[in-house]
Amino acid sequence: MKFAAIADWADQKLFTVAYMCEQLGVSRSGYYAWRDRPTSDREEADARLSAIIADAHQRLRGNPGVRRMHAELASLGELVSPKRVWRLMRTLGLQGRVTRRRGSAPRCPASTR
Repeated sequence: MKFAAIADWADQKLFTVAYMCEQLGVSRSGYYAWRDRPTSDREEADARLSAIIADAHQRLRGNPGVRRMHAELASLGELVSPKRVWRLMRTLGLQGRVTRRRGSAPRCPASTR
């Protein structure tokens, strides 16, 4: 988090990197190592899956929740856990449509019997 904040401030040229690292208590070499590190395989896979999930959510008119999205990904040949689908959908700000329950009226509390 600190390195990301430093990167944002450095892009805006508000403060020098050395000053921000000193104030936040991190080393400059650590910041530059973080900045120059390539993205991990997991981050690349998450980005690819996020694009697939966003496309499927739009194509299915915003209806699918985690269970249906997990089934949709499985039908596309993407075998991932439901927890990962939940995390990616939460990151994207997507959620399934909740429909109103059909049937009888809500039940009364037991004390009114």
